[in-house]
Amino acid sequence: MAQINNKKEDLSPYVKKFWKLFFYCFGGVILFFLFASWGLFGSMPSFDELENPNSNVATEIISSDGVTIGKFYLENRTPVKFAELPDHLVKALVATEDERFYEHSGIDTKGTLRAALSLGSSGGASTLTQQLAKNLFHGEGSKFLPFRIIQKAKEWIIATKLERQYTKQEIIAHYLNTVDFVNTAVGIRSASKVYFGKEPKDLTVDEAAMFVGMLKNPSLFNPVRRLQKVTDRRNVVLHQMEKNKFLTKEKKEFYQSKPIVLKFTPESHIEGSATYFREYLRDFMKKWVKDNPKKDGDGEYDIYRDGLKIYTTIDSRMQQYAEEAASEHLANLQQEFNKRQKDNPNAPFTGITPDETKKIMERSMKNSERWRIMSEKGFDENKIMKSFDVPTKMQVFTWKGEKDTLLTPRDSILYYKHFLQTGMMAMEPQTGHVKAWVGGINYKHFQYDHVGQGARQVGSTFKPFLYATAIEQLKMSPCDSILDSPFTMPKGRYNIDADWTPKNSTGNYRGMVNLKSALANSINTVSAKLIDKVGPEAVVDMTKKLGVSSEIPVQPSIALGAVDITVEEMVAAFSTFANQGVYMKPQVIAKIVDKNGVVLYEPVPESRDVMSKDVAYTVIKLMEGVTEYGTGSRLRWGSAPESARVTGVPYNLRNPIAGKTGTSQNNSDGWFIGMVPNLAVGVWVGNEDRSAHFEQTNMGQGATMALPIWGIFMKKCYEDSSLDVSQKPFEKPENFAIKVDCYTPRKVVVDSLATEEDTQTEEFDF
Repeated sequence: MAQINNKKEDLSPYVKKFWKLFFYCFGGVILFFLFASWGLFGSMPSFDELENPNSNVATEIISSDGVTIGKFYLENRTPVKFAELPDHLVKALVATEDERFYEHSGIDTKGTLRAALSLGSSGGASTLTQQLAKNLFHGEGSKFLPFRIIQKAKEWIIATKLERQYTKQEIIAHYLNTVDFVNTAVGIRSASKVYFGKEPKDLTVDEAAMFVGMLKNPSLFNPVRRLQKVTDRRNVVLHQMEKNKFLTKEKKEFYQSKPIVLKFTPESHIEGSATYFREYLRDFMKKWVKDNPKKDGDGEYDIYRDGLKIYTTIDSRMQQYAEEAASEHLANLQQEFNKRQKDNPNAPFTGITPDETKKIMERSMKNSERWRIMSEKGFDENKIMKSFDVPTKMQVFTWKGEKDTLLTPRDSILYYKHFLQTGMMAMEPQTGHVKAWVGGINYKHFQYDHVGQGARQVGSTFKPFLYATAIEQLKMSPCDSILDSPFTMPKGRYNIDADWTPKNSTGNYRGMVNLKSALANSINTVSAKLIDKVGPEAVVDMTKKLGVSSEIPVQPSIALGAVDITVEEMVAAFSTFANQGVYMKPQVIAKIVDKNGVVLYEPVPESRDVMSKDVAYTVIKLMEGVTEYGTGSRLRWGSAPESARVTGVPYNLRNPIAGKTGTSQNNSDGWFIGMVPNLAVGVWVGNEDRSAHFEQTNMGQGATMALPIWGIFMKKCYEDSSLDVSQKPFEKPENFAIKVDCYTPRKVVVDSLATEEDTQTEEFDF
């Protein structure tokens, strides 16, 4: 008995030491976590930071029909709410990443002990909440063990706070919004759009499983680079779903047998839909944030980080149809242009000297990015110039896709000078809402916007402004007659410094014609006689009231379109006629809201009365003659003539259309602006340099270059009944008394004759 007691006495110091060590360690751990929570090992997020995590959220550009057409971002992140996530995505996530997610309060004790006892060989112990804490507040774990232990402690503390702050559903949504799925896709919504072209709620079970599989290591399990590895990992996730009874064995095997079919469309600033419009909008937003600082005094909004939503007037369907119409026509027209340039030793330039060509090329080189970068690095002009003759590997634009090639930078400039460009805008006359905006053929390679940025000579599309002035001031009607005959305005008249003798494009004169026929056939002598009667100053005043801010010379030559105006201004001006004489300033933004849904900006429509309803309707009836039997009549044909067959499209549009074609001298600019009661659409086509153009007017006129894009676009719009584009007649004002229904000549389809257009006098080289 004494021996037993002696043994107990011998053991007691060791027991005491054990418990003392245990309590010291336990206390040390408690102190360690307390120190971490107090911020002694580095700052911890505050309550406000937990409530509003500081993550970069992309600004979203949303169309009038609710489609995201682009973003401004540093990280392509657009958060979603839990309700927007499909149930099978949530189940796949929980089954794979945190099976006891709904049972723990941020820390999975069982998983942690298992990982500790197995020294990590049984897998990681991080819960979804811990992973969210890591993603939000410190990112990638440290490789240095002491620092990683501190980070882990912080994760535990933050995870428990997050569990108190948010519901389980909110934690899942937050987590999926923070994950970087690589290839510009941050968050599940961006990932769904980038990899499959759909919203998260539309993901199938196997697609959802692929994203959950990527969470283990997004760079390693990159679907674009390692599709088989990603497929294998997806199948592991599907197995986990079966194991947790979220899928039957049959369903699991079905989804595992499916191949991954990506619809990979990375969301970048220079690709996708409405690229030119988005860049125009970016410039607008840069000015807007300066004029509209945050109300809390916390500086300016950041369009790349603050998660704004810009609701635009653009219709995604019309935008798509406009881009398709431009591509379909210009891809074919470009082939025709290139074919006609084969025998031109100075291609693509026509009618200029070698010295003039040299000046164009030197100017383009000095405006290039290469020149800017080399200048900033201190290279002298001679070295920079020589660098343009060094063959370089590059990727160039073609209508069949980008092509890798070897070219000198000088030759690449000349190559791009061949391309026909376009500017196109569609607008609702009654509201000013811009519905489609195509600033060029490919923003990545041609970043000049031909809608809002580039003014080009408008040719005969200017004539409706002249006719409107004559109708308003002289009380003329479309049925009034005027003599189409040679005409000379003497020197000194309206301060011109030489006699002015405009000629018709055909060289022929028709005798007595009514105004409707004169505008329909774009008769220059009639336009000259009209401006002689009303004076150029009155026409300029009318044009300014119609919203044109581009500089217009007070000269008689403007009667023939010797004026540079943007597509945006022209479409808005024409829309005034369709809107019964009321000008509506083009509007591209419906509203701007912050990430919490608070409305920050709603524009007030700008409008003004320009002319009476009677005058506006009379001009509309005049322009209907253009498409009934004039220079725009090919819209009515069931098949296209020889010069229009580059489109391969029979338009066969029979509804009332008011429009006007336009062609500048030397065929450098081709225009068509056409309207139906609730939509006005303007199209310009031409090369970047005006000395590059078709030589023959039958190919270079607006009816061949620009009108086909309008026709293709409108056909697509009419085929989409959801757009409700009008096919009805324009509304006639009450008590309308002006005679507009007059004799119109029999429609004559003549392709070989250039019934168009605007050959100006020799005194003006436009």
